[in-house]
Amino acid sequence: MWKFNEDFSFVRHGFRFILFSMIFLIVIGLGSYKFYEIFGENNYVAIHLMMGILIIVVTMSISIQSWLISPYILSNRFLYVGALFLTISFIEIAHTLTYKGMPFFITESTQYVATWFYMLSRLLLSIGFLSMFFIKEKGIKLIYRWLIYSLPFVIIISCFSVLYAQSPILPPLMIEGEGPTVLKNTLQYTAVALQIVIMVLLLKNFKKAPKIIFLLLCSSIYLIMSDFLYTMYQDVYDIKNFVGHTFELGAFYLLFRAMYYSSIEKPFKQLVDTQEHLEKSREKMHYMAYHNEITNLPNERFLMESLKKDLYISNSQKAILAIGIERIAAIKASLGSTYADQMISLIAQRLKKVLPEKYLLCLLREDYFVVYIDEVNNTHQLELLSQQLQFVMEESFQIQHFSLNSQLNIGIALFPTDSNREEELIRFALYAMHEAQKTPIRIRFYESSISNEMTERLLLENDLHDALANQELFLEYQPQLDLYTGQIKSVEALVRWQHPKKGWISPGVFIPIAEESGLIIPIGQWVLETACKQVKSWEAAGLPPIKVAVNLSLGQLFQQNLVELIHNVLEKTQLEPKYLQLEITESMTINIDHMTTILHKLKALGVTIAVDDFGTGYSSLSYLKDFPIDCLKIDRSFVQKIQSNSTDKALVGMILSMAKHLQLKVVAEGIEEIEQLSYLIDSECDTVQGFLFSKPVPPHILQENYQTLHNNAKSILESITTSEV
Repeated sequence: MWKFNEDFSFVRHGFRFILFSMIFLIVIGLGSYKFYEIFGENNYVAIHLMMGILIIVVTMSISIQSWLISPYILSNRFLYVGALFLTISFIEIAHTLTYKGMPFFITESTQYVATWFYMLSRLLLSIGFLSMFFIKEKGIKLIYRWLIYSLPFVIIISCFSVLYAQSPILPPLMIEGEGPTVLKNTLQYTAVALQIVIMVLLLKNFKKAPKIIFLLLCSSIYLIMSDFLYTMYQDVYDIKNFVGHTFELGAFYLLFRAMYYSSIEKPFKQLVDTQEHLEKSREKMHYMAYHNEITNLPNERFLMESLKKDLYISNSQKAILAIGIERIAAIKASLGSTYADQMISLIAQRLKKVLPEKYLLCLLREDYFVVYIDEVNNTHQLELLSQQLQFVMEESFQIQHFSLNSQLNIGIALFPTDSNREEELIRFALYAMHEAQKTPIRIRFYESSISNEMTERLLLENDLHDALANQELFLEYQPQLDLYTGQIKSVEALVRWQHPKKGWISPGVFIPIAEESGLIIPIGQWVLETACKQVKSWEAAGLPPIKVAVNLSLGQLFQQNLVELIHNVLEKTQLEPKYLQLEITESMTINIDHMTTILHKLKALGVTIAVDDFGTGYSSLSYLKDFPIDCLKIDRSFVQKIQSNSTDKALVGMILSMAKHLQLKVVAEGIEEIEQLSYLIDSECDTVQGFLFSKPVPPHILQENYQTLHNNAKSILESITTSEV
């Protein structure tokens, strides 16, 4: 709006300039036309008086304006400009009162005084303005304005003293009937020259303040026009003299406009702009306080306030759907926040397409949504809606060159059935959401038993913090049998937890808790160091060299000092790197760039790299050619169905064939039956592990029964050979 007004102002003043220029040319072409011939001589004096008064009003206004603003803008330039125009105002008063036909016009010689008052005013204006360009602007004390504003009184008294001296000190500037003298024209052209210099200086600084300088430039042009007209008239009644006064008035008006704009209008505009900016900032801050930045969906604060307003209005049944997004944490850890944010945004768009507008969709934190439904007819309606939400997730999300998949776990809490408080209603829906991932359909309604399970989970997490310090964690090792030699050459280290009160805690229970809480980092480091020490301990006890396989978590892989940490563990335990195998899961291979870098650094240490649970992940197989992988571990879910499921049998065969062509070793997990082992031997699998040979055992048991384990494995292998014969 302000920009439009400024542009319009330029156009308006430009139009006026053209109009005045046309008047200037017309007046020059009229010759010595007597203005009083139209209005009469007496009326001309009155008109001139009016114009003089207007000029006095404008100059005095500029002076007063500077005086009033000076307490707020303590600038020496503002005070000097104000004093300059106060001086000009006094001189213009003297000029007007001594003009022909006015009370102070006593004799014809008084015209000498009136003309000199005008000329002094004109020169003082040009010299004063020009000097402003060379005065360095600085702050000034308020008391100095009285001193500066006293100067105009000194100047006007000096002017009266000189011009009303008994004997004329200055030569006349105007001869009645003949017009301006050479001296007056010289002074007038001097004023023009000074004004041109001022215009050049203004143009150099045009970009700093376009509107102010434009007004000053127009004022300078009007003054120059008036100067030329004042050099052409023959007596005071000449129309050139009158039009010259008109241009002079216009020039002073533009000076007033420039001063008014710079000292009042522009600061006020800036203040208004600042207020508008602050208001927009407040609105933006308010919006940000109640909405998520990634999706622009309402956030938890918005949801809570909405529930407090709407939840208790009617007695109708209401519901909260908590929607958890699987693998967001893994995507964020492996690919980075940008990919995770883009995926969340795309999920939000899909959910909004399914949900009716009357339902409130919010994003709570970074990996789950909440839907508030203010009227529920029956629970079947909620089940159908949940299934629709899950259905839209089946199509992959294409984010740059990655094709990502995810699933929704949906927990549902009802009001007032499950809770009468909004905080509990959300919490219960989240409890149900966490439990939903354990069900085949991944949808679960809240039940009171879930609260007990979640409480137990929180207690376990709290106890897990102390498990390492209290030496409650320990390792068991499951032997891996080399099918070519029949020897146990490697083991897999598996962490266990013996709770002092609850007894043995399944890894399937506490490992996810450790991953969510971040405890997996210190636990993983402890497992790595303990396993390496154990291998050296077996070596000291006389056992043949044994390679130990240790699983790395996703969190560990994104530790900045992981390579250094593993290097330090190997040095500390004096374990040769070739006896350490690090296992990653296939789902960790999403961020190929990062994984390629980190795995090559680990490989440079001399350790071997294996992909655990191969075939169960989401990523493509392209990483097999990019990563320095030594081994693939076939997941037990495929091995256990070799006999009953032809598809799994074909998949295992395909993995073995592919590994052979890529010159990768293969370890098959979960061998429990002779038939499974027989198939793997026929398919030229390298290594197997499973209950058929040994369950995971404590290190001392493995050490004590090492030869027995070998003998049992040899018997099993011989029985297969005999049966085939």
